[in-house]
Amino acid sequence: MSYQMIFIIKVTTNKEEKAVDMIAERAEKKKLNTYAVLRPHGLRGYVLLESEDRESAEESVFNLPYVKGIIGKTIGYAEIKNMVEPSVSTVSIKEGDIVEIIAEPFKKEKAKVLRIYKQKEDVIVSLLGAVVPLPVTIKLDNVRVIRRVEEEDAG
Repeated sequence: MSYQMIFIIKVTTNKEEKAVDMIAERAEKKKLNTYAVLRPHGLRGYVLLESEDRESAEESVFNLPYVKGIIGKTIGYAEIKNMVEPSVSTVSIKEGDIVEIIAEPFKKEKAKVLRIYKQKEDVIVSLLGAVVPLPVTIKLDNVRVIRRVEEEDAG
């Protein structure tokens, strides 16, 4: 088995997805020894490229729009592990909980949790003060639990 190297590629900010697509397309067309191209979540202006050697990496990114170049030397998987592996976060919100929305546009509104998507880190809530109950999708970070389901059952 050959050893693969991981390169950091500097790209235009907010054009990471387009750069990833173009790099992957070129590597596939030219049958280069490039195995993976990815945009790590939360790292703007950079993409990661896994390749067998530096020549393949350089040829994959050479003269492409949005690509500014390869940064320094290679990095190990241990250095990027937290960026590429999904974080296992414990979600303390349960369906049926009453939450307060802490971000616009529904800031300070109270809502009941209908469904939770842990992978997307989203929660679907129904606003309590609304005349017509509408399901609203909000990021988990933007809600705070006020009353839990167990507290209602116990009381």
